[in-house]
Amino acid sequence: MFTRRDRESATTEAPSAPVVESGKGRPTPKRREAEKERRERIRPPRDSRERAKMQRKKRSETTRLMREALNNGDERYLPNRDKGPVRKFCRDWVDGRLTAAEFFMPIALASLVLMVAGANGIGGSLSSVMILVVLVDSAILTVQLKKALKRKFPDESRRGAVSYTLMRALTWRSMRTPKPQVPRGFRPS
Repeated sequence: MFTRRDRESATTEAPSAPVVESGKGRPTPKRREAEKERRERIRPPRDSRERAKMQRKKRSETTRLMREALNNGDERYLPNRDKGPVRKFCRDWVDGRLTAAEFFMPIALASLVLMVAGANGIGGSLSSVMILVVLVDSAILTVQLKKALKRKFPDESRRGAVSYTLMRALTWRSMRTPKPQVPRGFRPS
């Protein structure tokens, strides 16, 4: 069966095979230690204070990540009302413009102060003029936006885009979420 030649050829072939050293660079932990570590990782805290503290910490971390992504305009973390190419176009379109609606709140506050101070006629007329200016500006904005959306997105649903844009236009630029990604003067094509 086995002859001397077979044994010699077998011993000469063995050293030619490459020796592969593998390992993780540390000793394997004892089973008892590994199970103890795993139990500590998955075991909930015993008292309610510690549990609440862990939940708050986890919630604050996820909230922080979502807030950062929302500020950066990351599409994955945006709320459903802000998702999609139509909404992005609307955001960029209104963020690149200076609208009268942005000045409505400061002027309304100033007119309120004037009314409280005793100048009812000036405060009332100032707020009435501002409301009229905002309505005209919003009408112009609506017409222009509808044309731009029809040209840019002829086949996609544009439902709710105009009201979304008008609400964004009413908000101060610094308070808009997601944060404006374009500078003033930018015209999306």
